[in-house]
Amino acid sequence: MTVLTQRVPAGHYRFRHVARMEWIKLRTLRSTWWTLAITAAGGAVMAVAIGLNTISRNADLTNNVLAGVIPGLLLIGVLGVLVITSEYSSGVIRASLLAVPRRIPVLAAKAVVFALLLLVVTEIVAFCSFFVGSAILHAHVPVSLSGSGVTRAVAGAGLYLTVLGLLALAIGTMIRHTAGAISTIIGIVFVLPILTGLLPSSWGAHINAYLPEQAGTLITHTHEQSGDLLSPWQGFGVLCIWTVLALAAAAYLLERRDA
Repeated sequence: MTVLTQRVPAGHYRFRHVARMEWIKLRTLRSTWWTLAITAAGGAVMAVAIGLNTISRNADLTNNVLAGVIPGLLLIGVLGVLVITSEYSSGVIRASLLAVPRRIPVLAAKAVVFALLLLVVTEIVAFCSFFVGSAILHAHVPVSLSGSGVTRAVAGAGLYLTVLGLLALAIGTMIRHTAGAISTIIGIVFVLPILTGLLPSSWGAHINAYLPEQAGTLITHTHEQSGDLLSPWQGFGVLCIWTVLALAAAAYLLERRDA
């Protein structure tokens, strides 16, 4: 950021300058690399464990193998929150908004940089988890990328985690407090599906189908299952809509509130 402030007058940054500053902040945040490393390691370990314990041909084998990305649901959510709340807790956000008075480009740059990093890492994790798990499964139940819906499911796992990370970023921007934002994303991902399961079956099934996590995870299924109200891409679309609305609300509040 120091180099950029010497070359560009404050308040005259273009989007590429803001994106570069956000990349510097993101890559120097130690939690970024620790979280991504644990996500990758956890994915490999779970893929091995599930692969060793899966012998049935009737299960969605690809989805079973991709269960290796489950640790990423929580870890990516926490990272998405920290990307923005760490700046509020340290006061860095004030310097960012002083240099770039137009606040929406700051949030947009942060979202783009974070999404690109997540997309690369989570796709690598998803494909590595798949190849590790399928190699273990191969002796009992062969599974490969050429199978129906398999490539979409594996690539979709990375897309799913990326959009979930952006949803967490939006929540962190709205709440601005690390503990509160993390509690909220945990509630959305893990608690809401349980609560909707307590509702009468006809209500619960419909509400549950349109929750961000429940809808988004459909993209990791190789085929539609009985009881699914949405197709894999429709479910992913619902998650994207939730995320876009959350980012829009975050941008509105960022514009209206003091740093």
